[in-house]
Amino acid sequence: MTNTGLPVQSKPSISVKLILILVGVVIVWVVAYSFIQPLANWLAYGLFGLAKDSHLGESIAFFLYDVPKILLLLSGMIFLISILRTFFSPERTRVLLGGKRQGVGNVLAAMLGIVTPFCSCSAVPLFIGFVESGIPLGVTFSFLIAAPTINEVAVVMLFGLFGWKVAGLYVVTGLIIAIMAGMLIGRLHLEKQVEDFVWQIQSTGGGMVEHLTWSDRVQRAWQSVREIVGKVWLYVIVGIAVGAAIHGYVPETALAGIMGKRARWSVPAAVLLGVPLYSNAAGVIPIVSALMEKGASLGTVLAFMMSVVGLSLPEMIILRRVLKPKLLAIFIAILAAAFILTGYLFNIIL
Repeated sequence: MTNTGLPVQSKPSISVKLILILVGVVIVWVVAYSFIQPLANWLAYGLFGLAKDSHLGESIAFFLYDVPKILLLLSGMIFLISILRTFFSPERTRVLLGGKRQGVGNVLAAMLGIVTPFCSCSAVPLFIGFVESGIPLGVTFSFLIAAPTINEVAVVMLFGLFGWKVAGLYVVTGLIIAIMAGMLIGRLHLEKQVEDFVWQIQSTGGGMVEHLTWSDRVQRAWQSVREIVGKVWLYVIVGIAVGAAIHGYVPETALAGIMGKRARWSVPAAVLLGVPLYSNAAGVIPIVSALMEKGASLGTVLAFMMSVVGLSLPEMIILRRVLKPKLLAIFIAILAAAFILTGYLFNIIL
């Protein structure tokens, strides 16, 4: 058939069979989630015969509870978010942001960054694509900051470990940082600090717009669950293992003294420590949970987590391909300062 260029109408309805399958999956997920705690306790204290008040018993029970809990939360939320993401392709994102000025564009870019696929390896093509589309530099940075920092893994794990208030504060804080940092970079007029070849690339026009049925969206969401969980499950296990060791063996007074609210230097130290580390939210947040249980302050560990996730070394190395050293240094400095401020703010208000 000849492509006339006219949009193809997709079937908006969802089949009864698909609805029944999804309902069945939800029921199985809820039942499985409700049995995690009693199963973990039975395995640790019943089958393995460990004492409840022992260091090893507490560590093993923590590990056996958190691993399936986090994996179930990840699978469920990644599925839902992946469905949402099918409505926001990178091409459509560029179209939505094209022509937007500073302020409104920064807000929209930061919000779209949460639901648009992003990883370190896609930092360069996304950056070039945004520049090609005429999107202002500051708006582009709002997107690049929000996308990796406020990711679905971090939100899901914070919600599962600390509740909706902490997860909500994390999202709001990340959005504010992305918006304000992007606006600041835009006002500094640093376009000359972008590598010359980026400006020389000519736009090849918009990509093809896909028209997906609900069956297509569900299939893609399931594929995303398999791919993302397949990539992060080891980080989850390692992170929870470290967290379990901290939970069972590290004295509360030790961490409270090092990372507590009274240690004023702990927030910038946590950010500086997090910048060169390479990990993701799946590996960091279980450690954050264990640190907090031992007396570390939320602001300090949150600043550390945002530093690790939002300023990962691989992403900075990749971005160096399109950013000159001055702009890259300004980008890192702005985010580091924002994370430090966030840490102090959380320590004051919580």
